[in-house]
Amino acid sequence: MQQAVTASEPRPRAWLTVLNITFYAVLVVLLALFVYYLYTFRDTIALDLPVWLQGAVVTVVLTVSSIVLATIFGFIGALCRLSRFRALRWIAFAYVELIRGTPILVQLLLWGFGVNIALANIGFDPYNVAYQFLTVLQSNSILPSSSVAFDAAFYGIIGLSFNYGAYLTEVFRTGIQSVDKGQTEAALSLGLDGRQTMRTIILPQAIRITIPPFTNYFITLVQDTALLSTLGGVIEIQQVTTSLASPVTGDANLQMFIYIFGAFIFFCICYPLALLARYMEGRIAVAY
Repeated sequence: MQQAVTASEPRPRAWLTVLNITFYAVLVVLLALFVYYLYTFRDTIALDLPVWLQGAVVTVVLTVSSIVLATIFGFIGALCRLSRFRALRWIAFAYVELIRGTPILVQLLLWGFGVNIALANIGFDPYNVAYQFLTVLQSNSILPSSSVAFDAAFYGIIGLSFNYGAYLTEVFRTGIQSVDKGQTEAALSLGLDGRQTMRTIILPQAIRITIPPFTNYFITLVQDTALLSTLGGVIEIQQVTTSLASPVTGDANLQMFIYIFGAFIFFCICYPLALLARYMEGRIAVAY
């Protein structure tokens, strides 16, 4: 009987074992080649790394600022989409469809040049407003010396957050609507009002559902900050990489390395976020 049971157990397929070993061997070789590739340009890395790191800090600041505003826009848009008032539903619907139906680059150019010039003509200067506000806090020294760079970053953040807010509107709306309506009815029957039901019953479950798409948009937003280089003055990773690669057009290998290393820095920012997203999905995305 023991021999019969042993014989009936599935045996690992030899070709799967060989395939796994081959995969990891190729991966190790590729990583070793990439490390050697970086080593061959060690002088360039040592010289330009501080500039790249400054660009990385600016990219992170732009991303965090944009995702915070985008979350606010998205939550307000989702509530408007679910509102009982038809006018609010139509405004939110038009916002979502207009933003999702036009390229993000066109939107950024519209904010960076169109809206910027229009507001400047009526006397609105975001740099002056920020300077006066930080003067009250005795912190105006943290502002960049150039108002052009500040204005480009300001309208770039608004443009990114306005764009991603439209996508997050649908994410939040879907998450809220996916919660069983019976739970809302049960909460109301227990004496909770609409706000209490939304805050204590609906939103905790909706957040659990929206974590995966939200983190995916967060990672994509890091990459889309590269588009702010078109506005000029925003010294993020893409702008730094382009400025470092332009003077070495005569050396194609060095120019290629600069662009590859710039992409590598983007990867170093995005990959930890992907790991964090998986961790949060494992911790939060568990049914109650």
